[in-house]
Amino acid sequence: MSKDSIHVVMVPWLAFGHLSPFLQLSIALAKEGVHVSFISTPRNIKRLPKVPANLAPLVNLVEFPLPSLNNNLLPADAEATFDLPTDKVQYLTVAYDLLQEPIRHFITRERPDWIIVDFSPYWMAEIARDLDIPMIQFSMFTAAALQFFGQLDSGNDEIQKESKPLHELLLSPPKCGDFQSTVAYRKYEVAELFATIAAENASGKSSLEREGIVGNASRAMVLRTCTEFESEYLVQPRNYTKPLIPVGLLLPDELPMEERNLAQEPWQKISKWLNEQKPRSVVFVGFGSECRFSKTQVYEIANGIQLSGLPFMWILQKPRWALNDIDALPSGFGAATDGRGLVHIGWAPQKEILAHPAIGGSLFHAGWGSAIETLQYGHVLVVLPFVFDQGLNARMLVEKGVAVEVKRNEEDGSFSGNDVALSLREAMVLEEGEELRARARKAVAIFGDRKLQDSYVKNFVEYLKNYRGTTSV
Repeated sequence: MSKDSIHVVMVPWLAFGHLSPFLQLSIALAKEGVHVSFISTPRNIKRLPKVPANLAPLVNLVEFPLPSLNNNLLPADAEATFDLPTDKVQYLTVAYDLLQEPIRHFITRERPDWIIVDFSPYWMAEIARDLDIPMIQFSMFTAAALQFFGQLDSGNDEIQKESKPLHELLLSPPKCGDFQSTVAYRKYEVAELFATIAAENASGKSSLEREGIVGNASRAMVLRTCTEFESEYLVQPRNYTKPLIPVGLLLPDELPMEERNLAQEPWQKISKWLNEQKPRSVVFVGFGSECRFSKTQVYEIANGIQLSGLPFMWILQKPRWALNDIDALPSGFGAATDGRGLVHIGWAPQKEILAHPAIGGSLFHAGWGSAIETLQYGHVLVVLPFVFDQGLNARMLVEKGVAVEVKRNEEDGSFSGNDVALSLREAMVLEEGEELRARARKAVAIFGDRKLQDSYVKNFVEYLKNYRGTTSV
């Protein structure tokens, strides 16, 4: 490796909502000539998209077997959050922490210029310090979500003076100068949030503690966003004094024809049905692989789709409670929607579906990666958030005028099929949703502009070149 080249080591958490953006950033950096070592476990690397052949020499996929735990706490094939029920994810964290020594040996041998880390590997702070290698945090948050969490730092003197109880802060939008934000959690989201990120777990370190250690040890934070969409939120958060670097939306590349999933059976059936529909008439319904729905929630979504009267394409991951594919949907749903929609249970090529001209909108969980993929094609959004930062994303997307959020009970978060149907119809066909649809179509100018988004990566590479080997920024 020449002295002018940059070598970066990537250390993502073991969730595909993290692994995928880290790989996308790796590929984007490789396009600019950066050498990347992407660290994960064998099964996760096999399940990720292939690195383009022309970039493969610059992206080294480094596999470390996930250490096993005593007492069969972790199934042998469980290497990502997707593989486990929620209550078992804490043991995945325990096994992940055991990777710190092999990763330390690898970094000691390779001596990269930079380490880019996720929120979870807090032990990377010590490794980076011991080896005198600068570290950057790649956050999965939007700038809006980052601003929101910036008001929760109890160690900040300015925040302490406001002396709001924590539960009030969680329900309060952040202060962003003269801009009036609406980004905050709802009452029903707060308890689950704390159970997820602040509660003790088998690893001995909560997600909040991990995030704090990584943030304090990092030279800068990189965000998957751009000023054209989040300018009002891309100001320095009150609890973060280091550089905040937007790296663009990291748009996924179009796969070469020979590498696409077009020959696979799911796409053959789906594309045939979509080809028969009118342009922009179909709602895509998809909540990814990480949402753990109750039977009531799935059945109410189904009821809402049925009541909306709209054409739909629903990709449903079979819930753990379902005895079989038939049990995953309410009795009579298939007959009531026959000819108007298609339900596919299991994996399907979401990117190809969203790119089809028959799709006009999407009902989904407000995950930021999925929002980017959908707005890339100008589809209107109907958001029904469930976990982590999805609620904050939903409010930001509604605030931007490209989404409508399904109404829910403020106390327990329940929703009805009628709530879902009303939101779908407003977004897709009602006159009151025309401005919403127009703004979503205009968003393509930002979300579909590859040259614009690539310029952010180029700027980030300049930062990596200019500040490598320095002790401060």
